[in-house]
Amino acid sequence: MFLDGSQLLMKPDVIQLTKDIVSISSVSHQSNTIICDLLEETLKRCEFEVERLQFIDQEGKTKISLVAKKGAGKGGFGMFSHSDTVPGDEWAWDAFSPAIENNRLIGRGSCDMKGPLAATIVAGASINPSQLNKPLLIIITADEEISGRGARQVAEESVIFNSCRPMHGVIAEPTQLIPVYAHKGGARIVVTAYGKSAHTSTDLGISANFLIAPFLAEMVEVAKLCKTDESFMNYEFDPPTNGFNMILDDGGCKPNVTAAKTICTLGFRPMPDDRSQDIIDMVTEKAKKYDFEVTSSQGQPFYISPEARIVQTGLKATGISKPSTVSFGTDAFSFQDSLELVILGPGNIEQAHTVGEYIEINQLFEAVKVYRKMIEMLCIQ
Repeated sequence: MFLDGSQLLMKPDVIQLTKDIVSISSVSHQSNTIICDLLEETLKRCEFEVERLQFIDQEGKTKISLVAKKGAGKGGFGMFSHSDTVPGDEWAWDAFSPAIENNRLIGRGSCDMKGPLAATIVAGASINPSQLNKPLLIIITADEEISGRGARQVAEESVIFNSCRPMHGVIAEPTQLIPVYAHKGGARIVVTAYGKSAHTSTDLGISANFLIAPFLAEMVEVAKLCKTDESFMNYEFDPPTNGFNMILDDGGCKPNVTAAKTICTLGFRPMPDDRSQDIIDMVTEKAKKYDFEVTSSQGQPFYISPEARIVQTGLKATGISKPSTVSFGTDAFSFQDSLELVILGPGNIEQAHTVGEYIEINQLFEAVKVYRKMIEMLCIQ
Protein backbone atom coordinates (compact mmCIF):
# COMPACT_ATOMS: atom_id res chain seq x y z
CA MET A 1 0.00 0.00 0.00
CA PHE A 2 2.78 2.41 0.93
CA LEU A 3 6.19 2.73 -0.70
CA ASP A 4 8.81 0.24 0.43
CA GLY A 5 11.87 1.16 2.46
CA SER A 6 14.23 1.71 -0.48
CA GLN A 7 11.78 4.09 -2.10
CA LEU A 8 11.14 6.00 1.13
CA LEU A 9 14.85 6.81 1.34
CA MET A 10 14.36 9.00 -1.73
CA LYS A 11 11.43 10.85 -0.22
CA PRO A 12 11.52 13.98 1.99
CA ASP A 13 11.99 13.81 5.74
CA VAL A 14 9.44 15.81 7.72
CA ILE A 15 12.02 17.42 10.03
CA GLN A 16 14.43 18.37 7.26
CA LEU A 17 11.66 19.67 5.00
CA THR A 18 10.25 21.78 7.82
CA LYS A 19 13.70 23.23 8.50
CA ASP A 20 14.24 23.92 4.80
CA ILE A 21 11.03 25.90 4.40
CA VAL A 22 11.28 27.67 7.78
CA SER A 23 14.68 28.97 6.66
CA ILE A 24 13.00 30.76 3.72
CA SER A 25 11.29 33.98 4.79
CA SER A 26 7.78 34.06 3.31
CA VAL A 27 6.18 36.82 5.35
CA SER A 28 2.85 37.84 3.82
CA HIS A 29 4.03 41.25 2.59
CA GLN A 30 6.86 39.56 0.66
CA SER A 31 6.73 37.44 -2.48
CA ASN A 32 6.53 33.71 -1.73
CA THR A 33 8.12 32.69 -5.04
CA ILE A 34 11.29 31.20 -3.53
CA ILE A 35 9.52 28.91 -1.07
CA CYS A 36 7.03 27.82 -3.73
CA ASP A 37 9.87 27.00 -6.14
CA LEU A 38 11.26 24.62 -3.51
CA LEU A 39 7.85 23.14 -2.71
CA GLU A 40 7.01 22.64 -6.38
CA GLU A 41 10.32 20.86 -7.00
CA THR A 42 9.73 18.66 -3.93
CA LEU A 43 6.20 17.75 -5.00
CA LYS A 44 7.27 16.88 -8.53
CA ARG A 45 10.06 14.68 -7.15
CA CYS A 46 7.36 12.88 -5.15
CA GLU A 47 5.39 12.06 -8.30
CA PHE A 48 2.81 14.84 -8.05
CA GLU A 49 1.51 16.79 -11.02
CA VAL A 50 1.74 20.45 -9.99
CA GLU A 51 -0.31 23.45 -11.09
CA ARG A 52 1.04 26.91 -10.31
CA LEU A 53 -1.34 29.85 -9.86
CA GLN A 54 -0.15 33.44 -9.60
CA PHE A 55 -1.44 36.89 -8.72
CA ILE A 56 0.14 40.28 -8.05
CA ASP A 57 -0.79 41.79 -4.70
CA GLN A 58 -1.52 45.44 -3.92
CA GLU A 59 2.17 46.12 -3.28
CA GLY A 60 3.17 44.64 -6.64
CA LYS A 61 4.55 41.43 -5.12
CA THR A 62 4.17 38.11 -6.94
CA LYS A 63 2.20 35.53 -4.96
CA ILE A 64 2.05 31.83 -5.82
CA SER A 65 -0.36 29.06 -4.83
CA LEU A 66 0.28 25.41 -5.70
CA VAL A 67 -2.21 22.64 -6.44
CA ALA A 68 -0.63 19.19 -6.70
CA LYS A 69 -2.29 15.92 -7.70
CA LYS A 70 -1.35 12.26 -7.50
CA GLY A 71 -3.66 9.63 -8.97
CA ALA A 72 -6.44 9.81 -11.56
CA GLY A 73 -10.17 10.37 -11.58
CA LYS A 74 -12.52 12.61 -9.64
CA GLY A 75 -13.32 13.04 -5.97
CA GLY A 76 -10.70 11.92 -3.50
CA PHE A 77 -9.01 13.81 -0.71
CA GLY A 78 -7.25 17.19 -0.44
CA MET A 79 -4.74 18.39 2.17
CA PHE A 80 -4.69 22.19 2.55
CA SER A 81 -2.01 24.49 3.98
CA HIS A 82 -0.52 27.95 3.35
CA SER A 83 3.03 29.10 2.71
CA ASP A 84 2.96 32.61 4.21
CA THR A 85 3.73 33.63 7.78
CA VAL A 86 3.34 36.71 9.93
CA PRO A 87 6.47 38.92 10.30
CA GLY A 88 9.44 37.28 11.95
CA ASP A 89 10.15 39.96 14.61
CA GLU A 90 13.79 39.47 13.67
CA TRP A 91 14.93 42.05 16.23
CA ALA A 92 13.93 39.65 19.01
CA TRP A 93 15.23 36.28 17.76
CA ASP A 94 16.82 34.44 14.84
CA ALA A 95 13.44 33.71 13.26
CA PHE A 96 14.59 32.14 10.00
CA SER A 97 17.40 29.96 11.32
CA PRO A 98 15.55 26.81 12.42
CA ALA A 99 16.92 25.02 15.45
CA ILE A 100 16.06 21.90 17.41
CA GLU A 101 16.02 22.13 21.20
CA ASN A 102 14.29 19.91 23.76
CA ASN A 103 12.49 17.95 21.02
CA ARG A 104 11.07 21.15 19.57
CA LEU A 105 11.71 22.62 16.13
CA ILE A 106 12.01 26.39 16.58
CA GLY A 107 11.55 29.05 13.90
CA ARG A 108 9.01 31.43 12.38
CA GLY A 109 6.20 29.42 10.82
CA SER A 110 7.28 26.11 12.35
CA CYS A 111 3.82 25.82 13.92
CA ASP A 112 1.75 28.12 11.67
CA MET A 113 2.07 26.39 9.40
CA LYS A 114 5.22 25.15 7.72
CA GLY A 115 5.52 22.11 9.98
CA PRO A 116 1.97 20.99 9.17
CA LEU A 117 2.59 21.78 5.47
CA ALA A 118 5.68 19.57 5.48
CA ALA A 119 3.71 16.76 7.14
CA THR A 120 1.11 16.78 4.34
CA ILE A 121 3.83 16.53 1.69
CA VAL A 122 5.71 13.73 3.46
CA ALA A 123 2.48 11.79 3.97
CA GLY A 124 1.55 12.22 0.32
CA ALA A 125 5.05 11.31 -0.82
CA SER A 126 4.81 7.95 0.93
CA ILE A 127 1.86 6.85 -1.22
CA ASN A 128 2.42 4.87 -4.41
CA PRO A 129 0.25 6.40 -7.19
CA SER A 130 -0.70 2.94 -8.47
CA GLN A 131 -2.46 2.20 -5.18
CA LEU A 132 -4.80 5.21 -5.38
CA ASN A 133 -8.39 4.53 -6.34
CA LYS A 134 -9.19 8.21 -6.02
CA PRO A 135 -6.94 11.26 -6.50
CA LEU A 136 -4.89 12.80 -3.72
CA LEU A 137 -4.44 16.59 -3.78
CA ILE A 138 -2.09 18.89 -1.87
CA ILE A 139 -3.08 22.57 -1.93
CA ILE A 140 -0.69 25.29 -0.70
CA THR A 141 -2.17 28.79 -0.74
CA ALA A 142 -0.73 32.30 -0.58
CA ASP A 143 -1.69 35.16 1.76
CA GLU A 144 -3.81 33.21 4.24
CA GLU A 145 -2.53 35.45 7.02
CA ILE A 146 -3.73 38.72 5.47
CA SER A 147 -6.43 38.31 2.85
CA GLY A 148 -7.19 34.70 1.91
CA ARG A 149 -6.79 35.69 -1.73
CA GLY A 150 -4.73 32.62 -2.60
CA ALA A 151 -7.47 30.27 -1.37
CA ARG A 152 -10.13 32.14 -3.32
CA GLN A 153 -8.00 31.96 -6.46
CA VAL A 154 -7.55 28.20 -6.07
CA ALA A 155 -11.28 27.67 -5.52
CA GLU A 156 -12.20 29.78 -8.54
CA GLU A 157 -9.39 29.21 -11.05
CA SER A 158 -7.49 25.98 -10.40
CA VAL A 159 -7.90 23.50 -13.25
CA ILE A 160 -6.78 20.55 -11.13
CA PHE A 161 -8.96 21.42 -8.14
CA ASN A 162 -12.09 22.07 -10.17
CA SER A 163 -11.65 19.07 -12.48
CA CYS A 164 -11.02 16.62 -9.61
CA ARG A 165 -13.49 18.16 -7.17
CA PRO A 166 -12.22 16.32 -4.07
CA MET A 167 -15.04 15.20 -1.82
CA HIS A 168 -13.11 15.49 1.43
CA GLY A 169 -10.28 17.61 2.76
CA VAL A 170 -8.21 18.47 5.80
CA ILE A 171 -7.08 21.99 6.70
CA ALA A 172 -3.73 21.25 8.36
CA GLU A 173 -3.72 24.22 10.76
CA PRO A 174 -2.35 23.49 14.25
CA THR A 175 -4.98 21.83 16.46
CA GLN A 176 -2.66 19.53 18.46
CA LEU A 177 -3.98 16.79 16.16
CA ILE A 178 -7.51 17.14 17.54
CA PRO A 179 -10.16 17.10 14.77
CA VAL A 180 -12.02 20.42 14.61
CA TYR A 181 -15.47 20.82 13.04
CA ALA A 182 -16.07 24.57 13.49
CA HIS A 183 -14.21 27.84 13.83
CA LYS A 184 -15.08 31.49 14.23
CA GLY A 185 -14.88 34.00 11.38
CA GLY A 186 -13.75 37.62 11.37
CA ALA A 187 -15.81 40.81 10.91
CA ARG A 188 -14.63 44.39 10.68
CA ILE A 189 -16.59 47.65 10.76
CA VAL A 190 -14.79 50.92 10.03
CA VAL A 191 -16.45 54.16 11.15
CA THR A 192 -14.91 57.52 10.22
CA ALA A 193 -15.73 60.93 11.68
CA TYR A 194 -14.50 64.12 9.99
CA GLY A 195 -13.75 67.32 11.82
CA LYS A 196 -11.69 70.44 11.04
CA SER A 197 -8.02 70.74 11.87
CA ALA A 198 -6.79 73.93 13.50
CA HIS A 199 -4.39 75.07 16.19
CA THR A 200 -6.23 75.09 19.49
CA SER A 201 -5.09 78.67 20.18
CA THR A 202 -7.39 79.87 17.39
CA ASP A 203 -10.44 77.97 18.67
CA LEU A 204 -11.49 77.54 15.03
CA GLY A 205 -11.16 73.77 14.83
CA ILE A 206 -13.74 71.00 15.18
CA SER A 207 -12.30 67.91 16.80
CA ALA A 208 -13.34 64.64 15.16
CA ASN A 209 -12.54 63.02 18.51
CA PHE A 210 -15.29 64.98 20.24
CA LEU A 211 -17.68 64.31 17.36
CA ILE A 212 -17.20 60.55 17.62
CA ALA A 213 -17.30 60.38 21.44
CA PRO A 214 -21.10 59.81 21.76
CA PHE A 215 -20.88 56.99 19.22
CA LEU A 216 -18.05 55.39 21.23
CA ALA A 217 -20.22 55.44 24.34
CA GLU A 218 -22.85 53.50 22.40
CA MET A 219 -20.20 50.96 21.36
CA VAL A 220 -19.50 50.32 25.05
CA GLU A 221 -23.12 49.21 25.33
CA VAL A 222 -22.82 46.98 22.25
CA ALA A 223 -19.75 45.35 23.79
CA LYS A 224 -21.69 44.68 27.00
CA LEU A 225 -24.55 43.21 24.96
CA CYS A 226 -22.19 40.80 23.22
CA LYS A 227 -20.95 39.55 26.59
CA THR A 228 -24.34 39.24 28.32
CA ASP A 229 -27.00 38.42 25.71
CA GLU A 230 -26.87 34.69 24.96
CA SER A 231 -28.38 35.21 21.50
CA PHE A 232 -24.98 36.65 20.50
CA MET A 233 -23.12 33.60 21.83
CA ASN A 234 -22.45 30.01 20.77
CA TYR A 235 -21.64 27.56 23.54
CA GLU A 236 -19.99 25.12 21.16
CA PHE A 237 -16.98 27.46 21.46
CA ASP A 238 -14.66 28.34 24.32
CA PRO A 239 -15.07 31.21 24.95
CA PRO A 240 -18.68 31.37 23.66
CA THR A 241 -18.44 35.13 23.04
CA ASN A 242 -17.39 36.95 19.87
CA GLY A 243 -14.54 39.10 21.24
CA PHE A 244 -16.10 42.44 20.21
CA ASN A 245 -13.27 44.99 20.23
CA MET A 246 -12.52 48.57 19.21
CA ILE A 247 -9.44 50.63 18.28
CA LEU A 248 -9.13 54.35 17.46
CA ASP A 249 -6.85 56.29 15.12
CA ASP A 250 -6.80 60.09 14.90
CA GLY A 251 -3.56 60.15 12.93
CA GLY A 252 -1.42 60.84 15.98
CA CYS A 253 -2.99 64.24 16.56
CA LYS A 254 -1.27 66.41 19.20
CA PRO A 255 -3.03 68.08 22.15
CA ASN A 256 -2.63 71.53 20.56
CA VAL A 257 -4.32 70.52 17.28
CA THR A 258 -7.93 69.49 16.71
CA ALA A 259 -8.31 66.14 14.94
CA ALA A 260 -9.43 66.41 11.32
CA LYS A 261 -10.35 62.71 11.10
CA THR A 262 -10.87 59.92 13.58
CA ILE A 263 -11.24 56.30 12.50
CA CYS A 264 -12.91 53.80 14.78
CA THR A 265 -12.32 50.17 13.76
CA LEU A 266 -14.51 47.57 15.40
CA GLY A 267 -13.83 43.87 15.11
CA PHE A 268 -15.45 40.68 16.27
CA ARG A 269 -15.50 36.95 15.46
CA PRO A 270 -18.76 35.68 13.95
CA MET A 271 -19.86 32.19 14.93
CA PRO A 272 -22.23 29.75 13.24
CA ASP A 273 -25.89 30.53 13.99
CA ASP A 274 -25.17 33.70 15.96
CA ARG A 275 -26.43 37.25 15.35
CA SER A 276 -23.37 38.62 13.57
CA GLN A 277 -25.33 40.44 10.90
CA ASP A 278 -27.47 42.06 13.59
CA ILE A 279 -24.30 43.49 15.15
CA ILE A 280 -23.14 44.90 11.82
CA ASP A 281 -26.59 46.39 11.17
CA MET A 282 -26.77 47.82 14.69
CA VAL A 283 -23.37 49.50 14.52
CA THR A 284 -24.01 50.78 10.99
CA GLU A 285 -27.33 52.33 12.02
CA LYS A 286 -25.75 54.05 15.01
CA ALA A 287 -22.89 55.42 12.87
CA LYS A 288 -25.22 56.77 10.21
CA LYS A 289 -27.29 58.50 12.90
CA TYR A 290 -24.26 60.76 13.40
CA ASP A 291 -23.64 61.07 9.63
CA PHE A 292 -20.37 59.18 9.93
CA GLU A 293 -18.83 57.23 7.07
CA VAL A 294 -19.14 53.46 7.64
CA THR A 295 -17.96 50.33 5.82
CA SER A 296 -18.01 46.68 6.84
CA SER A 297 -16.67 43.29 5.79
CA GLN A 298 -17.14 39.79 7.15
CA GLY A 299 -15.15 36.58 6.88
CA GLN A 300 -17.55 33.71 7.42
CA PRO A 301 -17.16 31.12 10.18
CA PHE A 302 -16.69 27.46 9.34
CA TYR A 303 -19.00 24.65 10.41
CA ILE A 304 -19.56 21.03 9.47
CA SER A 305 -21.61 18.42 11.29
CA PRO A 306 -19.51 16.45 13.80
CA GLU A 307 -21.13 13.37 12.24
CA ALA A 308 -19.79 14.14 8.74
CA ARG A 309 -17.61 11.44 7.20
CA ILE A 310 -14.48 13.62 7.11
CA VAL A 311 -14.77 14.44 10.84
CA GLN A 312 -15.31 10.78 11.67
CA THR A 313 -12.31 9.88 9.49
CA GLY A 314 -10.20 12.34 11.46
CA LEU A 315 -11.37 10.81 14.72
CA LYS A 316 -10.52 7.29 13.54
CA ALA A 317 -7.10 8.36 12.26
CA THR A 318 -6.17 10.08 15.54
CA GLY A 319 -7.91 7.72 17.96
CA ILE A 320 -9.67 10.69 19.57
CA SER A 321 -13.28 10.19 20.67
CA LYS A 322 -14.75 13.69 20.30
CA PRO A 323 -14.07 16.60 17.87
CA SER A 324 -13.61 20.17 19.04
CA THR A 325 -13.99 23.81 17.93
CA VAL A 326 -11.45 26.67 17.74
CA SER A 327 -11.64 30.46 17.83
CA PHE A 328 -9.08 31.20 15.10
CA GLY A 329 -9.91 31.36 11.40
CA THR A 330 -8.57 29.40 8.42
CA ASP A 331 -8.91 29.12 4.65
CA ALA A 332 -11.82 26.72 5.21
CA PHE A 333 -14.46 29.36 4.42
CA SER A 334 -13.16 29.57 0.84
CA PHE A 335 -13.57 25.84 0.27
CA GLN A 336 -16.41 24.73 2.55
CA ASP A 337 -19.04 25.02 -0.20
CA SER A 338 -17.03 22.65 -2.42
CA LEU A 339 -16.19 19.72 -0.13
CA GLU A 340 -16.40 18.30 3.37
CA LEU A 341 -13.59 19.65 5.55
CA VAL A 342 -12.07 19.00 8.94
CA ILE A 343 -9.36 21.13 10.56
CA LEU A 344 -6.63 18.89 11.89
CA GLY A 345 -2.92 19.52 12.22
CA PRO A 346 0.14 19.25 14.46
CA GLY A 347 1.19 22.04 16.79
CA ASN A 348 -0.42 24.31 19.36
CA ILE A 349 -2.03 27.52 18.07
CA GLU A 350 -0.74 29.29 21.19
CA GLN A 351 2.72 29.10 19.59
CA ALA A 352 1.58 30.75 16.36
CA HIS A 353 2.94 34.27 15.70
CA THR A 354 5.10 34.26 18.84
CA VAL A 355 8.76 35.07 19.35
CA GLY A 356 10.40 31.67 19.73
CA GLU A 357 7.60 29.89 17.84
CA TYR A 358 8.04 26.12 17.88
CA ILE A 359 6.40 22.80 17.11
CA GLU A 360 6.88 19.55 19.00
CA ILE A 361 8.85 17.10 16.86
CA ASN A 362 6.75 14.14 17.98
CA GLN A 363 3.66 16.00 16.70
CA LEU A 364 5.22 16.24 13.24
CA PHE A 365 5.93 12.51 13.08
CA GLU A 366 2.47 11.71 14.39
CA ALA A 367 0.86 14.06 11.84
CA VAL A 368 2.49 12.16 8.97
CA LYS A 369 0.98 8.93 10.33
CA VAL A 370 -2.46 10.53 10.76
CA TYR A 371 -2.51 11.96 7.24
CA ARG A 372 -1.37 8.63 5.77
CA LYS A 373 -4.24 6.88 7.56
CA MET A 374 -6.70 9.44 6.20
CA ILE A 375 -5.34 9.00 2.67
CA GLU A 376 -5.74 5.25 3.01
CA MET A 377 -9.35 5.54 4.21
CA LEU A 378 -10.43 8.13 1.63
CA CYS A 379 -8.37 7.31 -1.48
CA ILE A 380 -7.33 3.66 -1.28
CA GLN A 381 -9.90 1.54 0.56
